[in-house]
Amino acid sequence: MTTSPAYQSPLGTRYASPMMQRIWGAEHRARLWRQLWLALATEQKALGVDIPDAALTSMRAQLDTVDLAAVRDYERRFRHDVMAHIHHFGDQAPEARRVIHLGATSCFVTDNADLIVLRESLQLLVGRLRVVLRALSDFAVTYKATPTVAYTHYQVAQLTTIGKRATLWLQDLASDADQIRDALGWIPFRGCKGTTGTQASYLELFHGDDDKVRELDRRVAASFDFEHVVPVTGQTYPRKIDSRILDLIAGLGQSASKLATDIRLLQHEGEVLEPIETEQIGSSAMAFKRNPMRCERVCGLARYMISARDNAAYTAATQWFERTLDDSANRRIVLPDAFMAADAVLVLLANVCAGLEVRENTVRRNVDRVMPFMATERWIMLGVEAGGDRQNLHEIIRRESRAVEHAMEAGSSNDLLKRLSTHGEFASLDRETLQRELNPSRYVGRSPAQVTEYMEEHLTPLLKTLHSFDFADDGEITV
Repeated sequence: MTTSPAYQSPLGTRYASPMMQRIWGAEHRARLWRQLWLALATEQKALGVDIPDAALTSMRAQLDTVDLAAVRDYERRFRHDVMAHIHHFGDQAPEARRVIHLGATSCFVTDNADLIVLRESLQLLVGRLRVVLRALSDFAVTYKATPTVAYTHYQVAQLTTIGKRATLWLQDLASDADQIRDALGWIPFRGCKGTTGTQASYLELFHGDDDKVRELDRRVAASFDFEHVVPVTGQTYPRKIDSRILDLIAGLGQSASKLATDIRLLQHEGEVLEPIETEQIGSSAMAFKRNPMRCERVCGLARYMISARDNAAYTAATQWFERTLDDSANRRIVLPDAFMAADAVLVLLANVCAGLEVRENTVRRNVDRVMPFMATERWIMLGVEAGGDRQNLHEIIRRESRAVEHAMEAGSSNDLLKRLSTHGEFASLDRETLQRELNPSRYVGRSPAQVTEYMEEHLTPLLKTLHSFDFADDGEITV
């Protein structure tokens, strides 16, 4: 964590990874702008515009020599960020000065660079999601047959398995990975559209040759590996693209928050706990505390991710005609911050899912505590088979269950079976027959099979499509 006398966003200094910070950093963006200017000039020359080879050579030599302090000096004078970069680039590549930005508007570099950065950010998120999915799938498979209490309304319901519950989390995150991967195929390039999207400047540059204008658009996009170009634009690419992308970020936030909230509740039950470091401190006052701070942080950051979606939607809804500048300051904040939060959440989840601690004795005690209640429906059916009256059996169980609940509140164990055996309707049944119905594995349904089927039929095929998103993380991230 760096220190500075000026305010710094904790999303950058405290939470997000160095990789995501570099993608959204000023230096990376400045290099992208220079690459865009070089690609524009290169393809213009290829299509017949008189651009000297020396201009391209000098631009190419200066792609990575941006001096941001010099750019700031220019921007203080011009009050225009793009023109500040153009003049600085021209200073460093004087042979190209007269052709840099030829026919272009500011959004040629700002919007196209934004789309490149958005694509790079989504690629990083898919890579991180792949790590989370693999860790969580290992956990689900390990505990696919371990019975645990299922809850509806946060009240005891039936039994499930730890692995089956984890597979619910897994399915949500896999859906996010699938949608983000698909987005990488539809994100378009703004291309070379000119000041208000009419391509008038390029039409003049090519002396009215429509085919060359269209070819320039296609070639510049292809040089950055974009398969699609926005067919028509105003000055900017449609801000609905930002909105669609932040919908994906919000969806990821929903999945992450659901998973983290469940773990927080399970940690309260003492059943499943997030990992803890050897010297980690839970409270400055209560030395015994072990708080689920990683999952709490996930929930907090996910809340921001979800709320960012509305911001992008309002921006898309309030654009005037071909362009209005009120989107600019807003997008400089919400786009990077949403991705910083998403990156931080996935770093946290990778750590949590790889280190979940299951306290199986606690899980088993909680199952044993409610197990007799789970068996009551089967006991009724056994009683009916033995000649009992279903309604009488139901009433006996209802009364005795309430009595057991009160006794358990006072510290007694669940002795429902013993109580029922004192009633004639149940006394005629074989005690061992009733006891067999207290095996928890008989109450988890197809949970183990569902975990196996999901892995084989859904997750494994998805992970194969994500194999190209492996990455080597660099930089220490404290979670």
